[in-house]
Amino acid sequence: MKIAIGSDHTGVALKEEIKTYLNSRKIAYEDLGTYTTDSCDYPRIAEKVCKAILGGAADRGILICGTGIGMSISANKFKGIRAAACSDPYSAIFAKRHNNANVLCLGARVIAGGLATLLVEGWLNANFEGERHQRRVDMITRLEQRSSVEPTTHPDAAPAPITEEDTHPVQTHP
Repeated sequence: MKIAIGSDHTGVALKEEIKTYLNSRKIAYEDLGTYTTDSCDYPRIAEKVCKAILGGAADRGILICGTGIGMSISANKFKGIRAAACSDPYSAIFAKRHNNANVLCLGARVIAGGLATLLVEGWLNANFEGERHQRRVDMITRLEQRSSVEPTTHPDAAPAPITEEDTHPVQTHP
């Protein structure tokens, strides 16, 4: 197994801790950046990691930003990537078991190194359970395929009219 790992500037220190863990387990990885705490744009790092997976240079990916959310959103724009932002071991394990997540996203401002190591360990050791979960992953793939179809309306067409639903605020209950 080979891991592609990347972080933005907020995740560099946590990435180094995870690399230490991967080295201790003799798990191959490629660090795709960033390498300093100078500000950078996390979507560029997510793109590098996802392309490494989709191109066959890596089997799975780990992405780190401040919360893990930006990396997850960016990674999930790539067809074939199932990225999960996790902050507890249970979610990391079941992201693999039930959703066959091939990218784990972590928040350096949300979790510390010890907890991050537990998440990575659980996710790496988990196996996709298939069966009913495969059916659901297949459904996600079909959603992905349908959403990538070009719009059938002309680009100069008028936008959909505002409906009464659009003008009423959402009501919340205490």
